[in-house]
Amino acid sequence: MSNDPIDRTGLRREFWKRFPLSELPLHEWEALCDGCGRCCMLKLEDEDTGRIAYTNIACRLFDDESCNCGNYALRKQLVKTCVIVRPDNLDEILHWMPATCAYKLIDEGKPLFDWHPLISGTRDSVDEAKISMRNRTVPEFEVEEDDLLDHTIEGMT
Repeated sequence: MSNDPIDRTGLRREFWKRFPLSELPLHEWEALCDGCGRCCMLKLEDEDTGRIAYTNIACRLFDDESCNCGNYALRKQLVKTCVIVRPDNLDEILHWMPATCAYKLIDEGKPLFDWHPLISGTRDSVDEAKISMRNRTVPEFEVEEDDLLDHTIEGMT
């Protein structure tokens, strides 16, 4: 797989269909991430409706070219508001995860999309399906607070 920082070797066959999320070992948990980068974008929540608006404003650690975190190992130390997707916090964060997110799909009993690297065999399929945020973002430090709504993206929920 090109430019995929996630090691998808040695995984149990269709593990996401056969085992609950809470029972997955770390390497299978991480392999569920399709690498789209959407969770690394700033999200705005309407206080009245709870509706989430996704933006193309990337976390300061997000690398737009690779569609990866620039410092994955230290992301929580460097960005205090970074939310690490884990089995023990999934219930708290699924409401703002994109509808295409494997963790959300599996939690809802839905299948993974054909473009997911575990199905397609390549991370390139995420880009080809126009799901990834590769080369589509604006760094957070370039956007003024008053301009946040100008960066919302439709169709990401």
